Amino acid sequence: MDRTPTYRILVSSPVRGRLAALLAAGLLLAGCGGSGGSGDTGVSQAGSAHEHGSAPAQVSGPRGAYAGIDLNPPYQRPSFTLTDAAGASYDFTTATGGKPTLLFFCYTNCPDICPTTMADIAVALRGMDPAVAARVQVVFVTTDPARDTPQVLGEYLHRFDADLPTSFIGLTGDQAAIDQAQLSAGVPLAEENGQVHSSLLLLYGADNEAHVAFDAGNTPRDIADDLKTVAAGP
Repeated sequence: MDRTPTYRILVSSPVRGRLAALLAAGLLLAGCGGSGGSGDTGVSQAGSAHEHGSAPAQVSGPRGAYAGIDLNPPYQRPSFTLTDAAGASYDFTTATGGKPTLLFFCYTNCPDICPTTMADIAVALRGMDPAVAARVQVVFVTTDPARDTPQVLGEYLHRFDADLPTSFIGLTGDQAAIDQAQLSAGVPLAEENGQVHSSLLLLYGADNEAHVAFDAGNTPRDIADDLKTVAAGP
């Protein structure tokens, strides 16, 4: 896709009209709507500890190899351990390694970007061959661990995956562990108690790299098309 993501910018959106205009101009990567009512869009910069370095990802060609956003260089599959909705320890690398995996950092009380993204994923999976969809790992890491308990995450994600051949995985933990997961994934640390966060949806393949990601400018069709490509392998 001929577009460079501005994934290193965090945005809260109490002023929806202004944010929509910025998104239409391709200037911002949206976060969730803030709880405040001020006119500040909450834009901030954040660093990264990811292997690909600090420069924003670049589109790899004039058209791009994917319907989503080409990541060049690709992101490495991160390494972190958190707690899943059943209260069990979940090693992300071990559980998802070599499998097509969608990774998203968000929180259950988000009023806009988070539920929209999860719904888009569900729509994409419903439109795919069930055998392919069943192989996809969908992992939701909360940015609000104070409120998103394992039970809350399980109930929230079940609203989206109840009729799907794959179950969405919700992960939580203490704040230090959540921060480590974000840094390992190469996304900026969430701010304002998790309500201002990266909205980049990362897709990893069998090579344990994310060559493509999605943001608010992508559709369920984009996600489905790239999932099929990634699931098919090299």
